[in-house]
Amino acid sequence: MDNLGLDIFPGDEPAPWVYGSKHSVAAGEVSGLLCRFAELRRKAAARTGRDFPIIVIQEAGLDGFWIHRVLQSEGIESHVADAASILTSRRRRRAKTDRIDGETLVRTLMAYKRGEPRVCSMARAPTPEEEDRRRVCRERRTLVGERVRHVNRIKGLLSAQGVFGYEPLRKGRHERLEELRTGDGRPLPVHLKAQIIRELDRLEVLLEQLKTVEAERDTLLKLASDEVASPAPMLARLKGIGPETAAVLWSEGLFRQFDNRRQVAAYAGLAPTPWKSGSIDHEQGVSKAGNPRLRTTMVELAWLWLQNQPTSALSLWFHERVQRLGGRMRKTIIVALARKLLIALWRYTTAGVVIEGAVMKAASAAI
Repeated sequence: MDNLGLDIFPGDEPAPWVYGSKHSVAAGEVSGLLCRFAELRRKAAARTGRDFPIIVIQEAGLDGFWIHRVLQSEGIESHVADAASILTSRRRRRAKTDRIDGETLVRTLMAYKRGEPRVCSMARAPTPEEEDRRRVCRERRTLVGERVRHVNRIKGLLSAQGVFGYEPLRKGRHERLEELRTGDGRPLPVHLKAQIIRELDRLEVLLEQLKTVEAERDTLLKLASDEVASPAPMLARLKGIGPETAAVLWSEGLFRQFDNRRQVAAYAGLAPTPWKSGSIDHEQGVSKAGNPRLRTTMVELAWLWLQNQPTSALSLWFHERVQRLGGRMRKTIIVALARKLLIALWRYTTAGVVIEGAVMKAASAAI
């Protein structure tokens, strides 16, 4: 919230002049920010005799959307821009300061208000309920990553002593630890054994937290099943889509409103990025500019789709494409399948268009 750059426009049409000022406001000081806005409006009215609305632009970042919501609650028009979409100099060593960034944001806002939609990408702020709902799946992914690190650390400590085959996730992990012997036949060293026991204690805490988070996820899915045409239970009816995948697709992407399939693919970062100039026509791959969690989940789901839905039209398209282009293109084509699958799932959850050849789960297996 420091070095704010503001544009004040009369109504919907840009003013022939721009009243600009630069001020620093301490982070989190909402009252100071609103007082500054009131002072700017008072000065503008004193100079022109007219009352102008305030239009604010900010970059999407670690502050989330709480500032955006505060401004909207005060009747201020607020825009949240994707920082990566704002045009910058392509020089190798370009100057970057808060002052320059603020001026760039102001120019971007002016161009956007003039009706130039491609000047930047504006983020659509989720509601507080939507933002809070996706915490469950994100926390689970974090816990799973921590679990993997603890397991790998334990296995690494044991492998340095010539001990292999110990699985920390199996039951009786503490009892089996007492039976282990090093590669040269000795019992585990005292301090090494104490370190592994502490790792196992932390691992058990993680496993309990994972159970709690998964229970919260299942509760959310059950509540969603009571809603009319909710995406989560519709996705869970398809064979190959489990509770976690359904929850991620719902909370990370399919809860939003999209106008067309291009917006769906772009939001997941699965949109193609061609490079065409004269006789040069080169495909650079997907943009990776969207939601990384949704993109990763869709690529994983694409591989699972081939196993669980082998007779669907999308699976047949994949195998035909691989046979025609060669097996080395499997990893490239799977990304194209992920894009097609996401669009098909979007049409299924919004318009009820069932994917051609897709198999549904039995009624007892669905959520």
